[in-house]
Amino acid sequence: MKKTLVAYFSATGTTRAAAEQLAKEFNADLFEIAPEVPYTAADLDWRDKTSRSTLEMQDKSSRPAIKDICGQIADYDTVWIGFPVWWYTAPTIINTFIEAHDLSGKVLNVFATSGGSDVKDSYNDLRNAYPQYTWGDSRLMN
Repeated sequence: MKKTLVAYFSATGTTRAAAEQLAKEFNADLFEIAPEVPYTAADLDWRDKTSRSTLEMQDKSSRPAIKDICGQIADYDTVWIGFPVWWYTAPTIINTFIEAHDLSGKVLNVFATSGGSDVKDSYNDLRNAYPQYTWGDSRLMN
């Protein structure tokens, strides 16, 4: 039986609402990609050159720790990976999630929320970073 997982990172709750909508549409399970150390409002201040999110996004090797891995990832055929677009791409915590799981044999789809960016750059960045995986659809969900 084919199963779908919607895995999402939501710093402010906007992406969580999109994930819930997608999970309902596909009768999918939800998994929150939660940072080990939650982000504060100051951490998310993109105008502050020293904020946590700015520093993480400037360092492409940054891999913020996640609280949990999805222990049942093997049960899913399709995984939607969702996030808010940061600096025109996926937050580096998404790389942490991808690298912490064996996603072989799954179709990976991307959804994103953004105040002004499209999802295409994020999708292409992830697809180029992880060419060993099968990439499907992408959606901007504002």
